[in-house]
Amino acid sequence: MAGLFSPLGASLLALLILLIVILSAAIKILKEWERAVVLRLGRLRPVKGPGLILIIPIIDRVIRVDLRVVTLDVPAQRVITLDNVTVEVDAVVFYRVVDPARSIVAVEDFRRASFFVTQTTLRNVIGQSELDDLLARREQVNQKLQVIIDEATEPWGVKVGAVEVRDVRLPDSMQRAMAKQAEAEREKRAKIIHAEGEFQAAEQLAAAAGRIAQQPAAIQLRYLQTLTEIAAEKNSTIIFPLPIEMLQLLKQATGGDAKR
Repeated sequence: MAGLFSPLGASLLALLILLIVILSAAIKILKEWERAVVLRLGRLRPVKGPGLILIIPIIDRVIRVDLRVVTLDVPAQRVITLDNVTVEVDAVVFYRVVDPARSIVAVEDFRRASFFVTQTTLRNVIGQSELDDLLARREQVNQKLQVIIDEATEPWGVKVGAVEVRDVRLPDSMQRAMAKQAEAEREKRAKIIHAEGEFQAAEQLAAAAGRIAQQPAAIQLRYLQTLTEIAAEKNSTIIFPLPIEMLQLLKQATGGDAKR
């Protein structure tokens, strides 16, 4: 016990503690989605990871880089479109680091830089688009945003996977004007459909009249059918039309009697 607290024992204990501290600083464990960018005396070393890696304490500096997809939320931006309509647009960007070394060496903070590039590009693209394109062809706007932002972030080792314009908010006056336009368009379609129906009905009636004219007896059958339908109702007074052919026969018979 006395030997443990002797100067030699104290030195061995201090050496052991120092060795444990050095080993704990030299051993790093990286997760599957992490990579280590190592700077040895300020110079870039090969990227390491995942798993267990060894570094030289004090001499090496380790920067962990996450390779998972990052969701970048761009808050609403007030932008004037190409046809001079003020809108508020927000977007979301999905990107990931594909080159950990360049993401650390080529730019000071790739996350902050990617955010400002996205914000600026969103303003420029929306400002060069008309409102109808922004509302009806949003997929094309998204693709254009993705291409431009990806070209800007590619030197930083960042790959943009997708850009989505989430919401386009219009002024109240513009919303009311668009609602009136949509209502007028619906009324226009309804009138066109009604006119087409009337035209088709008239064509069918003309065809039916032509067929009845070819067969005079058909009108009598139609009379009987109408009489059957009317008789189904109670307390009805029915006036049965007298065919013209019977009147002609009656006239002929009367004329014949007068001659005799």
